[in-house]
Amino acid sequence: MMKKILMILAASTMVISPMVTAQVEAATHKTVKKTVTVKDGKRVVTKKTTDKGNKAKKVVRTTYVPTKQRWSKGQRFDRRHAVNYRVINNPRAYRLATAPRGYRWVRSGNDAILVGVTSGIIGAVIGNAISR
Repeated sequence: MMKKILMILAASTMVISPMVTAQVEAATHKTVKKTVTVKDGKRVVTKKTTDKGNKAKKVVRTTYVPTKQRWSKGQRFDRRHAVNYRVINNPRAYRLATAPRGYRWVRSGNDAILVGVTSGIIGAVIGNAISR
């Protein structure tokens, strides 16, 4: 009796599973439209996702990406305006000198910037120092 039940279950899963996966693949087909505009000095990337299975569903996602800023010595560094902001923990890997006490190296785009820790004032800018 138990063998018959197991055989019926195995046969039914082999018959039903291709139908279920075909329905899932047909339902998850999505179309993504991406538009880029500039507002208030920032790039706005808007993605509209339309699900083919449910034509009434539209998702609009807007993200703000900062534009490239030209840094110079004496400016106040604000990480919100930095592109690809990262703290450089190993300056020797980028052929930079170790930062003096009270300063640290940070990355904005391909630029290496020496920033005061407490004041945020830029001490030095090395353009295109980071090519990785």
